[in-house]
Amino acid sequence: MPFRDECGVFGVFQQPEASRQTYLGLYALQHRGQEAAGICSREGRELTLHKGQGYVADVFSEAVLDRLKGDAAIGHTRYSTTGGNVASAAHPFLVRGRFGQVALCHNGNLTNTEAIRARLIAEGQVFTSPSDSEVLLALINRAKAITLEDAVVEALQQAEGAFSLLILAEDLLIAARDPRGFRPLALGRLDQSWFFASETTAFDLVNAEYQREVLPGEMVVIDSQGLRSRFMLAKEDPRPCVFEHVYFARPDSFVFSRSVMATRRAMGRALARRHPVAADLVVPVPDSGVHAALGYAEESGIPFDFGLVRNHYVGRTFIEPKQSIRSFGVKVKLNPCRELLRGMRVVLVDDSIVRGTTSRKIVQMVRQAGAAEIHLRISSPPTTHSCFYGIDTPNRDQLIAAQKSIQEIGEFVGADSLGYLTVEDLEGAMQDAGGAGFCYACFTGQYPVHPAASTQG
Repeated sequence: MPFRDECGVFGVFQQPEASRQTYLGLYALQHRGQEAAGICSREGRELTLHKGQGYVADVFSEAVLDRLKGDAAIGHTRYSTTGGNVASAAHPFLVRGRFGQVALCHNGNLTNTEAIRARLIAEGQVFTSPSDSEVLLALINRAKAITLEDAVVEALQQAEGAFSLLILAEDLLIAARDPRGFRPLALGRLDQSWFFASETTAFDLVNAEYQREVLPGEMVVIDSQGLRSRFMLAKEDPRPCVFEHVYFARPDSFVFSRSVMATRRAMGRALARRHPVAADLVVPVPDSGVHAALGYAEESGIPFDFGLVRNHYVGRTFIEPKQSIRSFGVKVKLNPCRELLRGMRVVLVDDSIVRGTTSRKIVQMVRQAGAAEIHLRISSPPTTHSCFYGIDTPNRDQLIAAQKSIQEIGEFVGADSLGYLTVEDLEGAMQDAGGAGFCYACFTGQYPVHPAASTQG
């Protein structure tokens, strides 16, 4: 099973029900983070914040949304990494300083956070959370610039790594992306209202129309005069995260101006060409393996069916029975269709293997359901390196592909055969000639920005 999700951001300006629109946008981005959520709204020149631990539906009620009045808002759904799932790390962050009230939420990971934090603490700054978003707000408040816009530029010029962020102030909304564009951020519009979201699927729910991506290194400012754009940082070669298309994003989204569903099907077709096998049935590991499995079936001519059913109502935690049940954690989320699998030679398609333990349990489950053969196919290359740009990955010594050969991984998970995409296959599926357009560091170890000590946003 793949990495943990990261974070999602949503913002709206000049919309009478801004907080409710943001609530709906966060619902559409719930897959990007399930441990905390927050919304900050603006009415007049007053900002109001509500955030907490849990799903979007856990954190917000009708009464809470009624208190979040105004025509502008930003929101965030978070998966905790460094610092743990603590309330102090939930976004957005709201401060009152040189530029009045300013709120910020952030998807990404600054690679020089700890160096900046140490410097600011030495200068007397006090922090209340482990988040690099709070560090960014401190840099903005301490900037020498006269205007908030220029202060944001001054702060971001000191930041390294990945950031797609939204800033709500008393009179404007700012969106910005790092110069390499690691994390996505899209711009949408509905009549005179402007929207920002990590994925375009959030626009669909509020009837906004996708306009374009916020470009790498771009800062978009919206106020009562309308929308304006500036490029705040030195131009770099863009390196958006390819794992957004492999796993993170919803298939009904456009991310980095590409259809996620289309690229996953292309990955599956490439996988069928790279690793053909005589089989009776193509079965996805739901949900992220579905469209790659469809592509594999299309290319191979082998029938596709849902041999595993996912329970979509499993929360963040569940109570295990007192008597130990083997592989309970996987079984509560996935269940095999025995009548479909019995006696079949199965191509089992998933998006990635991280530690290998979950894949092993899934293969065992399919085998126990009566499958005659199990040929595991992975719609990405072996994950051999950790990510430092906003994805929760294990240390490299916990990544099975960094420790074992593909043959050894296949033996460990118990599959009859195992096949991955190559990096070149993935580049082809992404229509990325020569790997010029995306970050593949988790597969190659070639990091676009030096992976110094950092703290997750």
